[in-house]
This record gives sequence, C-alpha cells and structure tokens, in this order.
Amino acid sequence: MRDGTGSVIRLLMGPAVVREWQAADADGLALQANDRRVWINMRDAFPHPYGIEDAHRFIAAAIAKLPPTYFAIEATGRVAGGIGYTLHTDVERVGAEVGYWLGPEFWGRGIGTAAVCAITRHAFLDHEELQRLYAVPFARNPASARVLQKASYRCEGTLRQSVIKDGQILDQWIYAILREEWQASEAGDA
Repeated sequence: MRDGTGSVIRLLMGPAVVREWQAADADGLALQANDRRVWINMRDAFPHPYGIEDAHRFIAAAIAKLPPTYFAIEATGRVAGGIGYTLHTDVERVGAEVGYWLGPEFWGRGIGTAAVCAITRHAFLDHEELQRLYAVPFARNPASARVLQKASYRCEGTLRQSVIKDGQILDQWIYAILREEWQASEAGDA
C-alpha cells in the first residue's frame, strides 16, 4: 500500500505500529480476527468465522485502495488487529469514520489507544479537508469507548437503538475529535 507518492506508510506510536497490509499478513489476520469476541463488536461485513480466504480478500482490497485508508496494527512483531477510516463525500466530505479492532490477546495493553492516536494524526495530516474524525462503538463495549477517550475523542451522545447485531437491537455512542482539538493536543504533547 502506497500513499500515492510511492512511499510506504508506517506509523510508529508507543506499543503499536500502524502499517500497510501485506499479503504475508493473511495467516496472522485470520488468526486474530477469527474470534467471536472480536466479531460481536464489529459490523456484519466482518465475517465470522473469519478464514484465510476472508483474510486474503480483505488484504487485496486494502492494498488496492488509493488513497490507503485501511492498515494493519502490529505489536510485538505480529499482526494484532486492524484500523482504518472511511472518507465521506458530498456535504460530509469534511469528516471520516474511524474503525479499529484488536485480537483479544492484545487487549488492555495500550495498543488500541496508540493505534487510534497514530491513525488520527495520519488522517488529519494526509487529508487537509478533514475537520472531524468520529467513531461509533456499540454502547455495550466500554473498552472501545475508553480507547477513544484516551485518544482525546469526546463523547457527543448516544444513538439510541441504531444498530442490530447478533439479533439484538443496540445503542451506539458517537465519539469525535475535531482538527482544532487534535492540533491543540499535539501542541500540548510537544
């Protein structure tokens, strides 16, 4: 995956590396993604069970995407999960939705927060038109909300009964960070 200039994208942030997907990641992706505890907090487009063919299909799509917006999360030299953002069009072209997941063996180690910080920085630096990034974790997933809070995203509210997953109607929380808030947090870290 290239950034359009031919450069490989590799973002280092604390315990995480956010990098381009590679064909050789298929086994690690299938291993981490094939867990019901991951699937239960993902959109239905994320298959379960998650097999090697699913991994090959996803990686091929991620590599082909320009500009690149889907990345692997690596920790301890292994695929730990995935992260990315969806750029919007038309009147919503100033915003993008962030999504991420980690395999359970990587939970609770700061890797998710580091990856969200890295992808936030990348999205704002690479897309000047972006003014807002947001994520919509299921309200039954407080760990995902904590990741966003630690990455300086703010809770803007609850989207009541807005999704169905595994036969249950669920609420979602909406968390967002504005470009100006991100710039202020970056200045505070300097």
